[in-house]
Amino acid sequence: MFLGVTNLNLDAKGRLQVPAKHRERLRETSGSRLIVTINPREHCLWLYPESEWREIERKIAKLPTLKGPNLLMQRLLLGHALETDMDSQGRILLSAELREYAGLEKRISMVGEGHKFELWSESEWTSRREEWLKQAGDADSELSEELQNLVL
Repeated sequence: MFLGVTNLNLDAKGRLQVPAKHRERLRETSGSRLIVTINPREHCLWLYPESEWREIERKIAKLPTLKGPNLLMQRLLLGHALETDMDSQGRILLSAELREYAGLEKRISMVGEGHKFELWSESEWTSRREEWLKQAGDADSELSEELQNLVL
């Protein structure tokens, strides 16, 4: 399980050093093989252990392609997917195209979401987080049925 927010530096070559607390788990679950793709609804990246990604990839690839939204998601998620390996120092290389899409420059935020990570520009993450906290605190905001039934 990948949890927490970590602010990191992206080096000049576009490499990201995965935090030590996540490296061993990633090595165990996917042999250091990771998949990075775009989040098609927000300008950030999704980072999956290969084992998690393969299940998602199979589901997306099997969707009927004559339905426009399915084809769109196949093009975006599968078409932008980058297979990468963590090197011996725990670094992964992000392509220039993916970095540009997410606006990643020097400072980034790596957000653990259980089975995957999101990679954000640190400034964008900070700004959006403030918006989301306000929305979550709004007494009039509607919760999905799943969240209404969740016991915390």
